[in-house]
Amino acid sequence: MHVTGLRHGVVLLPETRWERTRWLWRHVEELGFDHAWTYDHLMWRALRTEPWFAAVPTLTAAATATSHIRLGTLVASPSFRHPVTFAKELMTLDDISGGRLICGVGAGGGGYDDEVTGGRPWSPGRRADRFAEFVELTDLLLRQAETSYRGKHFTAHDAYLAPGCVQQPRVPFAVAATGPRGMRLAARHADIWVTAGRPGWGVPMRYDEAVPLLTAQVAAFEDACVAGGRDPSSVARMVVAGAMIEGATDSHESYVDFCGLARETGFTDVVTHWPRPRPPYRGDVATFEAIAADVLSRGGHP
Repeated sequence: MHVTGLRHGVVLLPETRWERTRWLWRHVEELGFDHAWTYDHLMWRALRTEPWFAAVPTLTAAATATSHIRLGTLVASPSFRHPVTFAKELMTLDDISGGRLICGVGAGGGGYDDEVTGGRPWSPGRRADRFAEFVELTDLLLRQAETSYRGKHFTAHDAYLAPGCVQQPRVPFAVAATGPRGMRLAARHADIWVTAGRPGWGVPMRYDEAVPLLTAQVAAFEDACVAGGRDPSSVARMVVAGAMIEGATDSHESYVDFCGLARETGFTDVVTHWPRPRPPYRGDVATFEAIAADVLSRGGHP
């Protein structure tokens, strides 16, 4: 992954039947986005009675409907996944996409995904432990032909992954992290570090008001890289707007301002959401398309 310049991504919620969704994935590629993502959840509590499709099959279909845009999970977590089965799916999707997959991973927010499968809420420490093992084992599985691993939460016994990833040494990881422990994990494993601003679900911040927070997060991540013996400039940095950072796509002017602030703060990638007619991520499609047509047609440099 290149870490210079500013790249643009968009999140598409997996909520419409493929007859409609096929067009949308092709459309965002034609608009010029560098990468497109979908959420890897079983469902959201607020939308649990609404249509919601699985992420990996959706991305597989998107891979066959597009030709060059990069595709990713935003983000997969240990909430309902095991590294062995997940790595097999990632290897397959990387093959089908011709090496365009990005594996976005996060610890999980302790939401409805945990409850719907009958699990009990995990403590923050246990969640962090599971996530660390999840990332470590998934990394090993994708890098080598045979893996055996025994942790507190995940085990692999003579797990073979052949023929391996198209992308070498493995599919790139986009690791979401805001706390010290998560940033240390990202510093070890991430090709892209991801933040959506303030962790959890609370009162969103306007994108320009979020700059001090994002600046502090970038500095903390760079410190984690240095402490781990890694060059911070070797890792891309992605900021996701739309949930805890708002206002970025209200107008052409706000998006240009958001991109400029993100680049100055040290980010290489910005991601927003395809507008929905109602919350969450409510917005105007015509305005969004006009922004993309202008900004992306000029190589992502507003």
